[in-house]
Amino acid sequence: MSDRLSFSYYSSVAERAVEWLWYPYIPYGKITILQGDPGEGKSTLMVNLAAAVSTAKRFPGGPDFHGEAQTVIYQCAEDSAEDTIKPRLLQAGADCDRIAFINDQGQELTLADTRFEEVIVATGARLLIIDPIQAFIGADGDMQSATKMRGTLRHLAAVADAHHCAVVLVGHMNKAAGGKNLYRGLGSIDIAAIARSVLMIARDQHNPEIRYMFPVKSSLAPEGMAVAFLFDATLGFRWIGRCSYNPEENAIRNMDGSKKTREIGRAS
Repeated sequence: MSDRLSFSYYSSVAERAVEWLWYPYIPYGKITILQGDPGEGKSTLMVNLAAAVSTAKRFPGGPDFHGEAQTVIYQCAEDSAEDTIKPRLLQAGADCDRIAFINDQGQELTLADTRFEEVIVATGARLLIIDPIQAFIGADGDMQSATKMRGTLRHLAAVADAHHCAVVLVGHMNKAAGGKNLYRGLGSIDIAAIARSVLMIARDQHNPEIRYMFPVKSSLAPEGMAVAFLFDATLGFRWIGRCSYNPEENAIRNMDGSKKTREIGRAS
């Protein structure tokens, strides 16, 4: 028998329950992907989620945090911290003393970078948002390579598990029409395979101010209902709440099956 052989029996494993930042959408200690077409409100949703976590405010169906605000790392590559990200955080009511980001100082920051784990440890963050995943692949990376992406994301998943930190990767969609939404994320399908939860955002066809976040993969819990939110230049961001939503019809419904798109769009 090889000296390198090591094994255990599952009888020796101590069971533990999955804990959730937002049940059943975003688990602690795991990778979640939020995907959608450009301009559908992915970053807006994440900014408002980060604000809620930093101030211990509830979000639809979310926990009460037991009165404890938590630190968030929001790493965004596509917007300016000064003129876009901080103003959005303030508008969302965030406690900016609890929302951190890594100063890359001209050194490329990639998903495999040890600085992500270092800043999680330094801040005690319970939520890491990387927006978008495409910007953190690295010059020598290849999103189409199953081997490279699986290795990189396994490392990131191990970091999330070790520090009980929820990790959300924001991703753009490819332009393929039809087929399952799970396969429309850019890059290798192994990206979605490693994630324990994959969420998607879509815009209502009848009222473009309304957006829906809904699960397309849920490995750790039954799939949750869609969550609707309102976003426009005048009204800003507002949660609408959980709803029954059919992606094929692209319309919100009451539990009795009646369409409610226009009525909810006008709700206060």
